[in-house]
Amino acid sequence: MIKIYMELVKFQHTIFSIPFILIAMIVAANGWFGWKLLILAIIAAASARNFAMAYNRYVDRDIDAKNPRTVNRPSVTGEVKEKEMLLFIGINGLIFVITAYLINPLAFKLSVPVLFILAGYSHFKRFSEFAHLILGISLGLAPIAGAIAVTGSIPCWSVFLAIGVMFWVAGFDVLYSLQDIEFDKKEHLHSIPALAGERGALFISRMFHIFTVVFWVLFAAYTHLGFFGWLGVIVSAAMLYYEHILVNRDFKNIPKAFFDVNGFLGIIFLIFIILDKA
Repeated sequence: MIKIYMELVKFQHTIFSIPFILIAMIVAANGWFGWKLLILAIIAAASARNFAMAYNRYVDRDIDAKNPRTVNRPSVTGEVKEKEMLLFIGINGLIFVITAYLINPLAFKLSVPVLFILAGYSHFKRFSEFAHLILGISLGLAPIAGAIAVTGSIPCWSVFLAIGVMFWVAGFDVLYSLQDIEFDKKEHLHSIPALAGERGALFISRMFHIFTVVFWVLFAAYTHLGFFGWLGVIVSAAMLYYEHILVNRDFKNIPKAFFDVNGFLGIIFLIFIILDKA
């Protein structure tokens, strides 16, 4: 049963947000921030991820049932019932709010609005191509949350880091959506590939990732990162460039670019920040 729920929410994708939460926490604390905050941050990230993905699967179950790529998801096959999904969504939302309460007052005040943002992405593709950016905002909240956990405030540098994450996620989501371009057109779903075509989507994704690097440079400059911090930004930029080479070479490389390159990007960036603050 645990395996089915992990498949439902693609739990392994938490790797996209956790490194940037930790990056922000390390920078905010100028080093180690303590075991208590680490545990609370991981619980908050996992519960937020579970809430967002389970809600998305619940809302999209009718669409997923028509798409050959998603027809085997547990939310479609019936391995997880609708009532079970709703219960799972509610439990994880509650865990997130309680965890935010244990972190600090600002985290608690923002916890419910954050859940509304996380749920919002699931509806946007029904009426707007901005769905990619809404997904980006959802993950872009991660570094802001990390800064709040340590400082109880939202420093300017965390916004730079967050905007970079937003464009990073939106850029690779556009590439990932190339797999569903014909399906989106047929079902009248809104996505950048369906609107702009393959070449247009590739161009927009590249622009999003250029913006990513620009804002991460601003983050590095504003926080006065050292050699390893700047090296982290440079390596991340190189990995984004490699991602586009893979996808331009063959769309069959999209899963590899999406999961492998982006998954390692956050981890490698985090390692460089740890080295910078060690």
